[in-house]
This record gives sequence, structure tokens and C-alpha cells, in this order.
Amino acid sequence: MGNQQALVGHERAAATLRDQYAALPQGTPVRLAKSTSNLFRFRDPATRTLDVSQFAGVLTVDAEARTADVGGMTTYEDLVDATLPYGLMPLVVPQLKTITLGGAVAGLGIESTSFRNGLPHESVLEMEILTGDGRIVRLDRDDELFRGFPNSYGTFGYALRLKIELEPVAPYVELRHIRFDDPAVIAEYTDADFLDGTVFAPGEQYLTVGRFVDKPTYRPSDYTGQEIFYKSIRERTADLLTTRDYIWRWDTDWFWCSRAFGAQVPWVRKLWPKQYLRSDVYRKIVALDRKYGVTKRARQIKGAPDREPVIQDVEIPLSRLGEFLEFFHRDIGISPIWLCPIKLRDKQTWPLYPMDPGTMYVNVGFWATVPMRPGQRPGHHNRLIEEKVTALGGHKSLYSESFYSREDFWRLYDGERYRALKLQFDPDGRLPDLYDKCVRGS
Repeated sequence: MGNQQALVGHERAAATLRDQYAALPQGTPVRLAKSTSNLFRFRDPATRTLDVSQFAGVLTVDAEARTADVGGMTTYEDLVDATLPYGLMPLVVPQLKTITLGGAVAGLGIESTSFRNGLPHESVLEMEILTGDGRIVRLDRDDELFRGFPNSYGTFGYALRLKIELEPVAPYVELRHIRFDDPAVIAEYTDADFLDGTVFAPGEQYLTVGRFVDKPTYRPSDYTGQEIFYKSIRERTADLLTTRDYIWRWDTDWFWCSRAFGAQVPWVRKLWPKQYLRSDVYRKIVALDRKYGVTKRARQIKGAPDREPVIQDVEIPLSRLGEFLEFFHRDIGISPIWLCPIKLRDKQTWPLYPMDPGTMYVNVGFWATVPMRPGQRPGHHNRLIEEKVTALGGHKSLYSESFYSREDFWRLYDGERYRALKLQFDPDGRLPDLYDKCVRGS
């Protein structure tokens, strides 16, 4: 399909969706009909959904201008496949293949280019949104909703089309895994192309520094089959991957979380079809387990204590990272932990996730369960984390469970600005309130 045909098709799909939305009875909960999700706020299926399948695709790639027009429901897997043939990639590609561009902008995304390229919404040039009051609005970077849309999680509306910046890539990425003690060393490698880290235990942490190279100096590694990327960090000081394999290095094993399903046991892995070594497959297994309570019943039969899911990503100022890790090792005890440095590109703030543009932060990601002790209330460990993150001047992503009071939540996520935008673009409250959606689970 030619560029003009693709854009015309998009306009027709947008008009159809607007009519579909208008036809929903007032008061009907609105959900998107999507085949994948990377949220960890599990809810009962909605009886009424919006069909947004027509917004999953790359409309145009302008290699000369280094931009792409993309449907809001396009997965990063499809987006990367469309841009790499031009020697280009999005400025930030979140680590899991089925994260959508619209989801990464309405929520938050991060990856190992974030120390130089910030968050995915910072490389968006234009947006088209179906708002809560049923309009389709086109926004550029000067519009108030443009800046308020990130971290709104679909409570103002849904991104139907986005124009984004792209950057050039080389065919390969050469890696160095550097063991370190003092987190301040992270600031010494900001001339790299990629930068992230892994904490395996107190006192055992590695910084992975990636740089583009045009020609392979040795045979590239392959972590899409029997070999497991995160284990190689301990075993090798240097490595080489194709750029595509580097981008998706974490997806094959959902970082390290595939071990919960036995997918890292050698004989199981040999039997596991390669095409199903993917994050979206593991997430569906978790959703089924949550729905039917298989793991919970097994624990009860064994007499084992209940376990609390602690699945979070938090941003901590680099200067306070050591304090956070000390607390985390002592009071939470999950390992491994992912570290991803981030510094905003834009000197203006994004009100619903108000990070200081002049500060280097480190995203700390941890995804596991923790045993509950007698007398601990639901969310005990998550509440401890929220309190510590706030005390250290950090912020917490909202893709998973949250336990803030309403007052604390709106203080942290700019309730005044949020309410003003909500009144302007969803005055009848057809879409859920951010606190209700992200904390109360409405």
C-alpha cells in the first residue's frame, strides 16, 4: 500500500472508531480490544470494547527526514521490523516486543538508550488522539494535552497515530560487561550508544556498555534459542550481537522471568518451541494462573506462605541509588534486578510524571514474588517500596499495582494539572480516573 493510500485508510478507520465510540451507551466501561497487554493490573474482561485493530501498523517511514508515521496500536516488534531495513530505529525501543507505541507513550517506556534519549514520548513529534469526549484531536509539541498525555494510561483518550523521530543504527552492537561497586561509575559511560546494568546479589552488579560497530570482529552470539542472555553477563566480559538481536535481547526470557515456567531448564528448553520463547507467551501464562489460581492453590496444599507479587519499575536519582539498593536487598530481597540509566532530553517537564530534566535517574526493575509473614497486610512490600521511592525523590511507574492514598497519589502525579485536562477532554468522565484505574483497579 502506498503512503497516500495508507493515510487515507487511517482516516477512514479513525472516523469509524469515533462512530463506534459514540454509539457506546453512556456509563459503559470502555476498554480496547487488544490481543496483547504488558500491564500487570489484571481486571475482568469488559463486555464492551473498541476494535482498534486498524491502528496496528506503520503508515510511512521517511528515511531522509528520519521519521515514521505509526498507528498507535503498533507493536515495537513491527515498528523495528519496518525501520531497520532503512538503517534506522526508534530513539527508545522498550525491551518487550508486544509493547505498543501508543502504550509506551500513554504509559512509560524505557531502555538502554534512555540515558541519552529519555523516554519514548520525548521523540514524538505529533499525535492524533481519540479523546474521552469523542473528538479526534491532532496535537503537536506545543499543545497542553500533548505534554499531559504521557502517564495518563488511556484516561484522557487513546493515541491513534503518532509521528516519531528515528535514529541511524549500525549492523552490530558490541558489548562490555563491567563489574562495579559504586553506582557513580554509571556517569562515566555516557558516551556509549547503550547503557544498562544487572544486579545479581549485594556486591555483584554489572554495567553493560554497548556500542554500534559496522563489521563483526567475531561471530555474533545468539540468545534466541538455547543460550540465555542474562546468564552471559556473569560469564563473559565482552560480546557481540546483531542490532536486532540486541534490541530484543531481554524478550526471549522476559529478562530472567522465564525461569518461573521451567523454560531455563536445559531439557525443557530443548522441547520448548523457539517461536514461543517470548515475553507475550509468558505473560499469558501468568494471566491464566491469576485467573484460575493454580499456583495459589498449590501453595495452600503444601502449607507454604502466601506470596506477594512485587512487579515494579521505579526511577531513583543516581545519587541515591546506593541507598535504594541497600534498602531493597535488606527489606525486599528480590534478585536479579535491572538497572537502566535515564535522563530526559526535553528541558520542559511532563506534568504527570514530573522528573527533573537536569537529573540523571536510574530505573530499577524487579519482577518476582515475596513470601508474606503472618500479620503483614496486603501489599506490604509494595508499600515499603513506594515509601522509599518517595523519600529518595524518585517516581514509580503505574503499569502494575499501586497502593498510594488518594492524597499522596495526586501530590506525586500532579493532580491539579490532571483534573484540568480531564475537565477539558473528558468532562463527562466516560473514561476512568487515573487514580481509580491505577490504584483502585477500576
